[in-house]
Parts: sequence; C-alpha cells; structure tokens
Amino acid sequence: MATPSTLSLMTPRTVQLHLVHWNTKYGDFGKAVQHPDGLAVLGIFLKIGPATKGLQKVLDALESIKTKGKSAAFTNFDPRSLLPGNLDYWTYPGSLTTPPLLECVTWIVLKEPITVSSEQMSQFRKLSFNAEGEPEEHMVDNWRPAQPLKNRKIKASFK
Repeated sequence: MATPSTLSLMTPRTVQLHLVHWNTKYGDFGKAVQHPDGLAVLGIFLKIGPATKGLQKVLDALESIKTKGKSAAFTNFDPRSLLPGNLDYWTYPGSLTTPPLLECVTWIVLKEPITVSSEQMSQFRKLSFNAEGEPEEHMVDNWRPAQPLKNRKIKASFK
C-alpha cells in the first residue's frame, strides 16, 4: 500500500509548495535532517485560478534565487497568507523527496489547494536546480513516485 499523501496525490502535472521547518533543538538544518523529528514540511497544493495575493511577496523574491546557492533577504512576511480557507490536513512521518531521501520529515499536507494565476505559476517554472554558470536545468518533473506505507500511520484532521 502506498501513502495517500503528498506523494500519491502528486502526478507529473501537480504542483505543491513546501514550507520547510527544522527543529531548533538540533541547532541547524544539517543536524536536524539526521533525526526522525528533524523537519516538518507543510505541503500546499497549487491549482490554476485567481492569483493568491499573499504569494506575490514570495514570487517577487524568486528572481534573486533562480539558481542553487542563492539567497535573498525576506522580511515582513506572514506565511498565513499562503494558507487556504480550510486547514484540513493529513500528517505522517516520512522522508525528504530528494536524495538522500532521509527519513527525517513530519509531513503535514493540506487537503485544500490554493489558487495561483498562470502568470504566478510561470514564475515558479523559471527556477532551476543548477548553480549559476552550470547548464540550465529547470525545476520541473521533480516529483517522486508513491512509496510503500510500511508501518507508517497516516492521520487526518478530518473524517
């Protein structure tokens, strides 16, 4: 059985925004990923529709961080502006979705998507996996197939 969560709800055409948080009891992100409770990732599905105003501040910063290794100052932002009206969710212990696939994540996947305009979505599609000066590799087709459930328990905040 596979997880009915972020991974099996994802298809090559699904887009999900991840808000990654690390457990401060481990001191830094690098140490946090070495522990089963090291990260919490909030997954928010995106679908094409009216623009989400709260997302614009994120999108405005993307030009500064189009490639790997870049950073940008990001202040006075309220992440609640990215949340849908309904906060029903699934949660389960899992792994990073990219190598080395460490089992260090508590996933919290919101059931309801937020809408983004086609223009907003196109800004996400300009992001790259590569560092500046390397051959361009756009951040697309980066989904992971559903994984076996094993002994994991998936909990829902709703019935």
